[in-house]
Amino acid sequence: MNKSELINVMAEEAGLTKVQAKIALEALVGATEKALKKGERLALIGFGTFYVADRKARTGHNPATGKKINIPAKKVVKFKPGSAFAKMK
Repeated sequence: MNKSELINVMAEEAGLTKVQAKIALEALVGATEKALKKGERLALIGFGTFYVADRKARTGHNPATGKKINIPAKKVVKFKPGSAFAKMK
């Protein structure tokens, strides 16, 4: 499902226009981005939790040349599914 398909589903499920659903989705994404940039967690009970984690520096290799390269440490966004997703099969 892509963004426009999600907007269509949101509009249908919530009884909104597509414009309203797009605004709501963009507000959710924006609020999530702001919280994560501050280092906060975003927990949506039943859905899951978004959080920022530190990834350690490591050594990798360039697939084109085979040479070793140093990959620096960085912060990455992670998602831990809630109980509703943990039970999916």
